[in-house]
Amino acid sequence: MNIRIKKLSDNIPDLGHAKAGDAGFDLYSRENIVIPPGKQSIVPTGIAMEIPEGYVGLVWDKSGLAIKNGLKTLGGVIDSGYRGEVMIGIANLSDTDYVFEIGHKVAQMIIQKFEPVTFEDVEELSETERAHTGFGSSGK
Repeated sequence: MNIRIKKLSDNIPDLGHAKAGDAGFDLYSRENIVIPPGKQSIVPTGIAMEIPEGYVGLVWDKSGLAIKNGLKTLGGVIDSGYRGEVMIGIANLSDTDYVFEIGHKVAQMIIQKFEPVTFEDVEELSETERAHTGFGSSGK
């Protein structure tokens, strides 16, 4: 699959998979941004893209940033009709400032096919063994 991208900034690395077989590709900051502890910010990536119809770009955490620095991506769905700059919502769950510098990795994206759905209003849903239980219902 070929994804057309438009660079909106010259100071970000080219997009690509870090290693052969990787599902996600990295997205980078096009600005220097400080995110204080307990706060959230929007990080511009400096790219716009043309995702084919029937596909979606899903934005995910970079595991190292999430685990080592307490950073969590917010939102994360880039629809095929969107042509603006890809912006990444980031929450800083740590107790220290986090600084993104120009060209730093912010998040990763996976391009995924999806199935369109329709919805049907009904009075009852089918029975299952699980039924309505959740949040720990299967034990530790």
